[in-house]
Amino acid sequence: MKIAILGGDGFVGWPTSLHLSDQGHEIHIIDNLSRRWIDTELGVQSLTPMDSIQERTRIWHQETGKRIYFHLIDLAKDYDVLKNWLAEHRPDAIVHFAEQRAAPYSMKSDRHKNYTVNNNVSATHNLLNAMVEIGLDAHLVHLGTMGVYGYSTVGAAIPEGYLPVGIETMDGNTVNQEILYPANPGSIYHMTKCLDQLLFQFYAKNDQLRITDLHQGIVWGTHTEQTRRHEQLINRFDYDGDYGTVLNRFLIQSAIGYPLTVHGTGGQTRAFIHIQDSVRCIELALADAPATGDRVKIFNQVTETHRVRDLAQLITKLTGGEIVNLPNPRKEAAENDLVVDKEQFIKLGLKPITLAEGLLEEVIEVAKKYAYRVDRSRVPASSAWTKKIAETVDTDPEKKRLKAVS
Repeated sequence: MKIAILGGDGFVGWPTSLHLSDQGHEIHIIDNLSRRWIDTELGVQSLTPMDSIQERTRIWHQETGKRIYFHLIDLAKDYDVLKNWLAEHRPDAIVHFAEQRAAPYSMKSDRHKNYTVNNNVSATHNLLNAMVEIGLDAHLVHLGTMGVYGYSTVGAAIPEGYLPVGIETMDGNTVNQEILYPANPGSIYHMTKCLDQLLFQFYAKNDQLRITDLHQGIVWGTHTEQTRRHEQLINRFDYDGDYGTVLNRFLIQSAIGYPLTVHGTGGQTRAFIHIQDSVRCIELALADAPATGDRVKIFNQVTETHRVRDLAQLITKLTGGEIVNLPNPRKEAAENDLVVDKEQFIKLGLKPITLAEGLLEEVIEVAKKYAYRVDRSRVPASSAWTKKIAETVDTDPEKKRLKAVS
């Protein structure tokens, strides 16, 4: 297939581009490179050194003979450019990663909230609008988040998108329906993904667009089969308090002798998936496209769930180190369970990668190799969900200020 990968320069977009190119698909990356500009804004860099997207695609062609094409387009701002590109190239499928993906970044300030809403919602709607306008019958696969559900449960597994309900009618009978599982976003970022859901529902119903929405857990790991082929193909690795995901952050903290920072009790249960499984799920979703007129197909793209404190203890048993409990900058329950229905991808053939010791050690080895690139001052999570919570945030887990005073 000819596949457009929107946001293909990003943390999941890049290894997905390589994975699908390796299978023989014609890959076109569309990206505005905003994630690189955010690195500049935050004054932090990927732990792993990243070449330009042009150099990355050149190395891929050198190593495999396969070409990945890059197009610089801002989906949220360049509607006509996007529409004209889609009309000219008419891809068979579109994979949509092109959204600001970090909850902490989305909560940093009013400016960051506005940016996240304007960028994410406009990008998604511009894409859907353009597809309808030019009559493009491409299968759209969107990377969403488990965060649309919230993290609490009512003693039952969170279903894959749709919840069967019984509604009592005025004559006392019960009508059975399936509705979207009630949205319960925990940040501005997660809220934009909830809005995406509603946009997808409308355009599937009104214009018969074929859409798959993947509610993904927290991604961990660095390498996929393709990124291992050349050092310059390596994926980005975020360790900072805004973009670093919790397990990868624990692993880098362990590698550089930094305290493992657990916020609150660490009783928050999160859903996880390895980066290799993530790209494999994209492949499976593309091969299982809904038919014209079908409702939006929704998958829970997770392989396992863990409490944050249990992960911290697992890492300290593996590598040693200290666990430090800090005030939680997020507004969330101190303890929660998370039971998730995730059978659809298993039925399609996914063989999940779990928290194997060897893969954890692989990430630690990568972290140690590039530890010289770490700015320790950027490791703490400092973006608070409210102004009141901001007063409690601890950005000095190593207690360097106290040592300096003494």
